[in-house]
Amino acid sequence: MLDKNLLDKLENLKRQSEASKERLDDIIIDEESGGGLIRVSMTGNRAIKGFEITGDVTQIDKEELEELICVAFNRALEKVNKMNEKEVMSSAQSLFSGM
Repeated sequence: MLDKNLLDKLENLKRQSEASKERLDDIIIDEESGGGLIRVSMTGNRAIKGFEITGDVTQIDKEELEELICVAFNRALEKVNKMNEKEVMSSAQSLFSGM
């Protein structure tokens, strides 16, 4: 049977996880490629909030446009992943400091 102390720690972990998710939902990362031609917005929880083509793409071939889109999304995702990693480390430190 689980002791009260362990149950309290598990409940605290659950609360921290929920709070972390809420914080990450409120953070928006904006990235671009092609000198601002392609813009992407993503939450800290990796949800796409926006995608924009800001100029004339008729002079760009299909493959180049696809590459610019991938670059913008990957840049945003890289920043979000780093942010998530820091959030997890922060939560883990606070959890283990209480043990």
